Formats: sequence, structure tokens, C-alpha cells
Amino acid sequence: MAPAKKRNVKLANSSQPSLKTTKIDLNSKVEGILESRKNASDVFDIFEFLQSEEEQDVVKAVDACGHLFCQLLETRRLYKGKLPEEEEALKGPHSAEDKYRIFMRHRYHSCVEMLLEHLSHELHGVQEVSLCCLMKFAEGQGQHPLEDLDWSQHFSFPGKLLQAVVDRLVSRTADKSLLISRFQEFLEKDDVRYYVMGCVRQNLVRVMDHSNGKDMAAYLNNVFSLMCNISMPKKEAELCNFMLPQEAKHEDWKATKLIEHKRNFEWMWLGLLKYKLPSSMYKKILVILHESILPHLRTPTLMIDFLTAAYDVGGAISLLALNALFVLIHQHNLDYPDFYKKLYNLLEPSIFHVKYRARFFHLLDIFLTSSHLPLYLVAAFAKRLARLALLAPPTALLILLPFVANLVRRHPSCRVLLHKPGADDEAVEDPFVMEEEEPAQCGALDSSLWEIKTLQRHYHPDVAKAAMLFNTPLSEREDDINRLLETTTYQLMEKDLKVSSKKVPLEFEGATRLLDADKDVMGQHFCLH
Repeated sequence: MAPAKKRNVKLANSSQPSLKTTKIDLNSKVEGILESRKNASDVFDIFEFLQSEEEQDVVKAVDACGHLFCQLLETRRLYKGKLPEEEEALKGPHSAEDKYRIFMRHRYHSCVEMLLEHLSHELHGVQEVSLCCLMKFAEGQGQHPLEDLDWSQHFSFPGKLLQAVVDRLVSRTADKSLLISRFQEFLEKDDVRYYVMGCVRQNLVRVMDHSNGKDMAAYLNNVFSLMCNISMPKKEAELCNFMLPQEAKHEDWKATKLIEHKRNFEWMWLGLLKYKLPSSMYKKILVILHESILPHLRTPTLMIDFLTAAYDVGGAISLLALNALFVLIHQHNLDYPDFYKKLYNLLEPSIFHVKYRARFFHLLDIFLTSSHLPLYLVAAFAKRLARLALLAPPTALLILLPFVANLVRRHPSCRVLLHKPGADDEAVEDPFVMEEEEPAQCGALDSSLWEIKTLQRHYHPDVAKAAMLFNTPLSEREDDINRLLETTTYQLMEKDLKVSSKKVPLEFEGATRLLDADKDVMGQHFCLH
């Protein structure tokens, strides 16, 4: 591709063009180039402004280039087919018309290269207008292809240009999240979305396979940001918004098939997950996996290995993997033999202080809903939660106590934990082993929920009240814990402060002669002296 040639731009009365002068000059240059071939070399004057250091000049030049080359594409005044070298073509036996088209086609490529460079410009305004102009070129190039192919066997989509744009969006050094959010407008086009997913997958292979241990944090964040902006359709009937409708071959076009979109979407995400990623990236992916990724995969069970590995990691990553595992277990018949054992071992004091506490207890409640769970397992969870309650803050206790009560309601055989014979008569050693990882061997059924009795003397009145309910026969109706999951310490304090305070008398009879008594004492004091 021939580089853009530079020429000195002569400006009247000023070395730096004003915005008004730039607008007039560029518009007249574009009109002159479109009117006559003899003005073709004026395109270099536009390129001068495109390389200016002033943002306003660059923005105007980008608009001028967009108008110029879109018109040249539409009127088919760019050379079509394999582009010959510029110098050889101008000296060769080509006609004057072909030489002009070859010249302008090289200028078009030079413009595209400069706009791609502007996607890394320090000013976001320049990046944005350059991106929009490149997508205009993609649309124009798709409608009026520059490749001389047998279009009865091919689809006219500018894949190379789109790949170049995607490569710049997923920069290895700069944060492109703001520009990617602007690109989301184009991802709403079904054909653009389809081809972008393929571009991302190719870029991942090219970059990650040759990373050689380099810091890829910026690159991975850009890739994740771009992938998260891809919104998949749910039905094939929704595939109706195309940038380049292939009307003649619409039925044969893969971009019109939902199954093909799902295939590209699946390959893209699996292409990312096969590489070693930072733990922060795993957390981001797991947060959206169950809602934004799994429902749109052609074969969701391909995620089993990834999710089971994440579940085995422990900590916050295991908590986040629960959502997606729940989907696979209930909707895709995933068989996970040690699932409840690992779930049991996730119950640690730190669980009350993580950001995903509400989500975890919501899922834990669902997993323990089944009445077919063995008694030893339910008793182990109830006892472990009761033991953890001794270390929990009030906001967590208001979740734990109704949670344990619900477990007892669902499994009446667990009532033995509340009414253990001889439990109140004398102090005995608790047979429950908190450190035991196997629920069947922790000794929960041989123990009792004495921790509930302790919490009945808790300093917070709401907690003590909730614990006192265990002294009465539990109703069959379960408590709704969902309304308590998001309760914060601030909300508890606000609730306490809003309670109307009663006036408490400090003395039985009001003082009426307090000041007079003080005067008498002061008078006696002065008389003595």
C-alpha cells in the first residue's frame, strides 16, 4: 500500500488555518476532486489536515475524507480487483481512466491507514470520528466491493477492514473501553456482530499464542469489554437488522442463522477461556456467565470443565461459579458427585463479608430446598451455620436464623437438634467437629443447636427476637429470606433511629425553686465574707 504523500498547504494570511477557513477549504477541495479528475492531487491537501495537531482540523478532515471516498465508492471510481503497484501502473499501458482509479484507490488505502492510526489518538474525539468514518467505509465497501470475485459464491462483507478495526480496539497498551462503548452502536447490526465475533477469536489466537509471559492486562480488559458489549439475539426472527443485507442470497447467508451466531459466540468465549487469565478476569466472567453467556451457547455443557475447576479454587471464585453450576445442574443434567461437600466447605466466617453474600445465600437456599436430601447433610449445614452465627454481624444473623429455621421446617427430623434430651441439664463437650470437611463425619446429628440459645441474649434486639422464635413451635410456613439478603448495617441503624423515642422523666417532681435556692446560697456566701 502506497504511503500518503505530503504537500505543503498554502494558507492565506495565516500559518495555522482557522476552523472556518478549514471548513471552506476542505469542502471546496472535496467538490473539486469529485467534479474533475484533474483535481485528484488535491486529496493530499486534505491529508495534510488529517495529520494536523489541532483536533478541530482533524475532525473536519475526517468528515471530508468520509464524504469523498464514500462518493468515489458509490460512483465506482476506485479501481476494482487486484491493485497493482502505483508507480508501475502509472507508467504502464493502463488507460487514463484506470490510472485515475488506481491512484484514488491507493489514496483510499492511505486514508484508511491514517484513520486506523487515529483510533489510538490521544484525543477521544478524534478516535470517535475516525471509528465512525471507518464503519462508513465498511458499509460503502460492502455495497460496492473492491475485490473482483465471483459474488455468486461469496458474500460482500469487508472482513479485512473490520478485522483491522477490531485489532485496534483491543489494544495491548491503552484502555479502549470508552471507544468500545461507542462501537456498541455498530454491534447492534446483526451481520457486524456476527463477523466481529470471528475477528475477536482470530485476534485472541494471534496475540495470546505469542504473549510469551508478557503483561496482557490491558489487552484482556479490552477484549473482555468488547465481548461484553455483544448482545446476542434470543430468536432467529430477531435477526433482521443488517448493515449489508444480502438480498439475493439471504437464505444461504450464515449471518442470518441463529445457530451460526451461537457457534461464533461459543468459539469466541471458549477461545478466551482456554488461556490462563488473571483472577480478577475470572471473577468478571463468572459474574455474567449464567445470564449473558450460558443461555447463548450452542453447547453449554462445554463449560463444565471450566466451572468445576473454578468451583475447586475456593474463595470468591467458587462462590461466583455457583450460579452457572446451578444452571448446568438443573437445566443440563450435570452430575457433580462432590457438589454438596464443596458447598459445605464454602461456609466460612469470611462468607459474611464478601460482596456476593446475598447471591450465595440465595443459591444456598435453592440447593437445600429439596426434601430428598439425606438427614445427615441437612443437619450438617444447619449446625455449621449455627456455629458460624457466633461470629457473624447482626445483618448476617438476620439471614442465618430464618435460614436455619427453614431447614428445620423442610426436614422435621432435624427438630432433634432443637430438643436434645439433657442438653440444658449439664455442660457437655460438643461432638460436632467444625474442621471436618466431610458432612457425613462431622457429628452434627449427635450435637444440638445450642448456639441459638446463646444468640437469644444477643446485644441487638432484632437478633435476640429472631432467636427467641426457636423457643416456640415453628410454623409450617417458611420465612422469606430474600427480603433480608440485601440488608445492610446502615439500614439497621436507620431503622433504630426512626423508632419514636419516649420522654423518660428524670425526676418525680419538677424543680421549681432551683434558681432561688442557688441565690440563697450565694447570698449566705457573701454575708460570711
